[in-house]
Amino acid sequence: MRELSDVVADGNILGLVEKFLRAGVMEGGKVRPTRVGTPQGGVVSPLLANIALNVLDWHLHELGFRFVRYADDFVVLCRSESEAKEALALVKHLLAGQLGLSLSPEKTKVTRFHEGFSFLGFDIKSRFVRMRAKSVENFKTKVRRITRRSHNLDAEMVEQLNRVIRGTANYFAMPWSHCGDMYRSLDRWIRMRLRCMKFKRKSQVDNVRVRLKHFRNMDLLSLSDIRASRIAG
Repeated sequence: MRELSDVVADGNILGLVEKFLRAGVMEGGKVRPTRVGTPQGGVVSPLLANIALNVLDWHLHELGFRFVRYADDFVVLCRSESEAKEALALVKHLLAGQLGLSLSPEKTKVTRFHEGFSFLGFDIKSRFVRMRAKSVENFKTKVRRITRRSHNLDAEMVEQLNRVIRGTANYFAMPWSHCGDMYRSLDRWIRMRLRCMKFKRKSQVDNVRVRLKHFRNMDLLSLSDIRASRIAG
């Protein structure tokens, strides 16, 4: 609230934000009060995180560090291990001293570029940038919910599936990412799921009975095709 009041002068807005922060959260059908922080998943929580952590951005910038931050996920890039450890100590001190925050021990580490790190759904290493395993599994979970064998293989289902495919493809299919093999594998897996829906079973014989052109005629999107068009564009 202190950082917000530096950029917002309207008392009505400040009052609404404070009510949002104190409104509590629903857990197991019961309202639990919130005395610190912002409710996870709240619509304005990412905005409030950016306002609060703006202090961190300027501090790192003034000290000459190169970094990138999205909401409360950030990476500080350094030339040496000693510089990285210095940056880590500075960040801990600033967050605790000025913002009353602490880093997550499980998600915070000093690493080398060739060893890699995860950031915003990507695994980033000196040799490649690709979807992290958790991102792949999250995508598969969404597809599984839509393509249960008890569901009908119809236009409405394909439309739902296309929204998931389009969102994932557009997010990860960057010119600098290496997701071609993964996309081809996921495309084959999706077609397998759809064949299982149609015949209520899993069988290699069904690959011949429902070929790729059949899915194209149903307007099913392909991760690989979207990636190819983005790179070409």
